[in-house]
Amino acid sequence: MSNNPSIAFQTKVFEDSAVNGKEPILGGKLRVKAVWVDESTCIGCTYCNSVATNTFSMESDMGRARAFRQDGDSTEVIQEAIDTCPVNCIHWVKFEELDDLRAQLEENGVHPLGMLPKVKRRIKPGKN
Repeated sequence: MSNNPSIAFQTKVFEDSAVNGKEPILGGKLRVKAVWVDESTCIGCTYCNSVATNTFSMESDMGRARAFRQDGDSTEVIQEAIDTCPVNCIHWVKFEELDDLRAQLEENGVHPLGMLPKVKRRIKPGKN
């Protein structure tokens, strides 16, 4: 190994810098799998958020857990958070599946915890 710092200026830069969607956005090591929270079955217990604080947060509008950073915690810590989930709504998935899973979640709709779903028209019972 050379102690000559000028070598850094002589090294060729990797020219293919096209974004492919698989890079860690916030820096860090890319995992083989991504972590996914099925928010439609999450009960908002906050266990995962308490264990893996750099990976999970509680979504403020719906009151459910969400993986906001894939490289926030070690694989072991994330797995511990998955193991604490009482409803098994956290899964390891392929990175390529994330967009499809998000689309399915949006299509099915998720209601905020503790609130009744919005209805277009109330049903009024007849007077007897």
